[in-house]
Amino acid sequence: MNKNENLSIGFIGAGRVGFTLARYFYEKNLKLSGFFSRAYESAREAAEFTQSKAYKNIAELAAESDIIFITTPDAAICEVYSELKKCGLKDKILCHTSGALSADVFSGIEELGACGYSVHPIFAVSDKKNSYKEIGRAYFTVEGSDMKMPEIKRIFAKLGNSYQVIGAENKAKYHAALVMSSNLVIGLYHMAGGLLKECGFSEEAAQEALKPLFLNNAENLCRMGCEDALTGPVDRNDVGTVRKHLTAMSEMCGKNAIIDVYKLLSRELIEIAEAKYPERDYSELSQAIGKEK
Repeated sequence: MNKNENLSIGFIGAGRVGFTLARYFYEKNLKLSGFFSRAYESAREAAEFTQSKAYKNIAELAAESDIIFITTPDAAICEVYSELKKCGLKDKILCHTSGALSADVFSGIEELGACGYSVHPIFAVSDKKNSYKEIGRAYFTVEGSDMKMPEIKRIFAKLGNSYQVIGAENKAKYHAALVMSSNLVIGLYHMAGGLLKECGFSEEAAQEALKPLFLNNAENLCRMGCEDALTGPVDRNDVGTVRKHLTAMSEMCGKNAIIDVYKLLSRELIEIAEAKYPERDYSELSQAIGKEK
């Protein structure tokens, strides 16, 4: 693979992300140097898992790696970078895997003759020894210096994953989008379960009832897109049902947050429905929901 066949990739941090990326790279025949971790046993375990080397100090890993992936928690990235700066980084490529942080955390890296990047998989790494089997379908984002971006792109050409290059100024917005489509959905699901429990469902029964609805809707959304997957009272322009929902929730003590979420998301759905059915008039439904505060 041109230049990348000779570039050794090292990892600092032997957690789930480090295990997963390194094993995935190994499976794709990228050259690995190995792992450094504060706990040497963790580095040794990761090295065995990826047929690479466990290092007892950062300097040794840096010396034997052309590309260094920092796969630690976000809070430790700057500390790791401070240690790496003492090792001599000329011509090195540093990558962290934070979704929220940009490559700006590598302050002054150009003066060291190196380049910095954030390389983030849009993927929930849940199992350090099995997630590598699924990460091939993950979309990645890359952000950082133009200087060695071709080297990063060649890695993705080898991996075969889709990716998007974004600017540092968009990193927080990008990460917010991921949180909204994953973590915040859990909050919405929890609210729905709470409403069912208000109706007399047990926790177990609420989960059993919601699961097939949730999964089928998610599958339809991914397969068909927002407009075609939209169903329910907003899709039908069913003002009466929406008013009943709002009345029922207003009678629940201390549940204003649920009403606010219902209204906010319903306004978003109206925009989708208006695009889907341009001939329909959704003004009455919009009035029933009320304007955004």
